[in-house]
Amino acid sequence: MPPSLEDMTDPHLPGGYTGDELTTLITHACRELGLDGTSPRMLRGHTNAVVRLGDTVLKIARKGTAPQTVERTVALVRWLQDHNFPTVPLHPRTPQPARLTGEALATVWTYYPQPAEPVTAADLAAPLATLHRLPAPRIPVRQLDNLTAIRRSLTAINTLDPETLHFLTTRADRLEHALSKVEYALEPGIVQGDPQHRNALHDPAGGRTVLCDWDTIAHGQPEWDLVTVEIHCRRFGHGHRHWTDFATAYGLDITAWPGYPVLRDIRELRMITTNARKAAHTPGSLCEVQRRIKGMRENEDGLLWNIL
Repeated sequence: MPPSLEDMTDPHLPGGYTGDELTTLITHACRELGLDGTSPRMLRGHTNAVVRLGDTVLKIARKGTAPQTVERTVALVRWLQDHNFPTVPLHPRTPQPARLTGEALATVWTYYPQPAEPVTAADLAAPLATLHRLPAPRIPVRQLDNLTAIRRSLTAINTLDPETLHFLTTRADRLEHALSKVEYALEPGIVQGDPQHRNALHDPAGGRTVLCDWDTIAHGQPEWDLVTVEIHCRRFGHGHRHWTDFATAYGLDITAWPGYPVLRDIRELRMITTNARKAAHTPGSLCEVQRRIKGMRENEDGLLWNIL
């Protein structure tokens, strides 16, 4: 195994696994699924452990993930593929999901080499618009509920002081009341849940942008997807032009919609509380979480965030 996998230390647990555990899981996957273990390379590790293995990508679900969660994601991605939706495809010759050693579950995807030019926000517009127009699948789909996710994180956070937790809880209460008065502009449908530059890839053969990372797929209001794109453009340094190009391509500028401030504040609160909950396993992220909370207290809507 290369150093990037062997030298994993406990403060940086990709998917909640130690370096030794990951080595065992990857070795098992290569042996049982016929994957190329010559030069494994970690692609992501903040939530799940995502590893490139030759022409495939092995996505090991976070430790403790319920099997039905992974099974639902696989079923929905297959449904998307049946509708010719632009998604990174599941690897066709691998049983999905794959059970590795112990309780670990994984999915295997086709690897897409990427050009030097990164995906832009405008590239997300066409696949998102298509997604939002798809008919409801017969497969059960969870309902998107950002406030419930926020409250779940608040009860699990052990890295923040009581006063800060009270501030975040009070903010959630206020935003829940404000949300009850929002009148949506779009029809509900299938949403990606976390559309952003890092959850999309260039399809080198098809010459199009495809979406990936479907753990957050849900049924809900498309406005949540649009607000999420806007937040990523504003908070992570992509610039205002990225957002205006997306809004033009999609056909709606969500920032001009009256409900935008409420959805924006809820979505940003979820991003903060989710990372605060994970900070116990990724200690280096706590400083950034606290910086974001300070900016929230001071209403710094233009504060740039560091990617966690």
